[in-house]
Amino acid sequence: MGVMIKKPEDVPGSAVPAILIGLFVSFGGILFGYDTGTIGGILAMPYWRDLFSTGYRNLEDGNLDVTPSQSSTIVSLLSAGTFFGALTAAPMADLLGRRLGMVASVAVFCLGVILQTVATAIPLFVAGRFWAGYGVGLISAIIPLYQSETAPKWIRGAVVGCYQLAITIGLLIAAVVDNATKDRNDTGSYRIPIAVQFAWAIIMVVGMLILPDTPRYWIKVGKHAKAAKALSRLRRLDVDHPALVEELAEVRANHEYEMSLGKASYLDIVKGTVGKRLATGCLLQGLQQLTGVNFIFYYGTSFFVNAGINNAFTVSVITGVVNVVSTLPGLYLVEKWGRRPLLLFGAVGMFVCQYIVAIAGTVDPDNPATNKVLIAFVCIYIFFFASSWGPVAWVVTGELFPLKVRAKCLSITTASNWLLNWAIAYATPYMVNSGPGNANLQSKVFFVWGTFCLVCCFFVWALIYETKGLSLEQVDELYSKCSKAWQSKGFRPTVSYAEVQEVRASVGGRHASLAEIEADAGRKRSVAHIDGGEKGYGGEKAAYDV
Repeated sequence: MGVMIKKPEDVPGSAVPAILIGLFVSFGGILFGYDTGTIGGILAMPYWRDLFSTGYRNLEDGNLDVTPSQSSTIVSLLSAGTFFGALTAAPMADLLGRRLGMVASVAVFCLGVILQTVATAIPLFVAGRFWAGYGVGLISAIIPLYQSETAPKWIRGAVVGCYQLAITIGLLIAAVVDNATKDRNDTGSYRIPIAVQFAWAIIMVVGMLILPDTPRYWIKVGKHAKAAKALSRLRRLDVDHPALVEELAEVRANHEYEMSLGKASYLDIVKGTVGKRLATGCLLQGLQQLTGVNFIFYYGTSFFVNAGINNAFTVSVITGVVNVVSTLPGLYLVEKWGRRPLLLFGAVGMFVCQYIVAIAGTVDPDNPATNKVLIAFVCIYIFFFASSWGPVAWVVTGELFPLKVRAKCLSITTASNWLLNWAIAYATPYMVNSGPGNANLQSKVFFVWGTFCLVCCFFVWALIYETKGLSLEQVDELYSKCSKAWQSKGFRPTVSYAEVQEVRASVGGRHASLAEIEADAGRKRSVAHIDGGEKGYGGEKAAYDV
């Protein structure tokens, strides 16, 4: 296996347009990351605390502040909005299309930004948080969907993973901007960081008005000429090029085969192998949150202050830099190692780091050396997360589902991420802070996150299939033929769905398993070979690359 990720020699056309489009769409992750990252710094700004306080004084420094309950509401309302936004993403992406769905999502996001910018009291600020979150939820489900449906299979993991890279860049920019405005003694201290988000929104909308919709979306709605035109643009091939025609035929045949098996209602997606895949995706996204990463980025600044660390804003910038840089090796390793090994690597590393932080912070919290240990191992933990569970969770969920239910299932798995995100954001102040009604766990909270990282190890081994190098249609074949995740590494696709549909038509569409239909197709090829040579799709199966 070579060091570089290279386009297979037998794949015609160019992958550059699809890769560049996928990278641009990743820009939406900056909206996601910046909006979630900026709130931690705003909550610690002296002017904001004084302006939005309803009379409560912080027990640590005696200054005016919002109560732990109000802090929980402010942080978690964005996550509540994202939960409902993610669930709404499916009908929006199927009705408007992937491209216009993203444009509409950004419009909703901007409404939330406007409300937060003009707010001078908690109620309007919270309303803005909800609507901004609603837009982020829509975006967070549609972007991986768009990327998965356009990226070439040999580099799909890296392209979709760039969405997580953009999220980390957004988090870093949020930390830098918060750090730059935190000492202002006017409303600009919080309004500038919030209003900056209009720039990201404008860039996103302008780009999406130019880019094509996905070929798979056009196949789903029955507009095959538009699908050919979109794929031609992505691959730099003529619409009548044999490779492009064959690629589209395979996608169309797979979709028709899946539709022939049953409906695509919300009730149907919890049944059979689709139900298994949906459960896997929901658990994967939920566990990504339960590793504790957003504790660092939502409450990290406040936690470091309470832990006695000076320049907590600076520490948040450092963790942001580590987050961005550490995502880069993950984009490479997801295609070289594969999905399963990288997720296992990350889970083990996070488990070790979380327990070290918890033990050090519990045994000797007042020692200056302990503060250095906390910062060092939080940064190492971020490396393990950012290079594995950060990008790969989005990669895997983007690959799991058949076209007929992909938007629905992706919206539900993304909503699972945001549901746990909301629960953690709401519960964390009560878990960490001191005072009546609070658990006062402080550094002990890392025992909780570390234990979930251990659960992640067993989850990956038992339920995550290796999908590296497979087209989205071949992932369907993988789940049809391979019943155990730990056996998936040796899977090799052998089915042509165009042949499957041909065989089904020849036998009157009778119900049969994919393996039985494939066997019938093999016998048909053998007869054709004996009669004078293979025709159509015979011989070795083409390398489909959508």
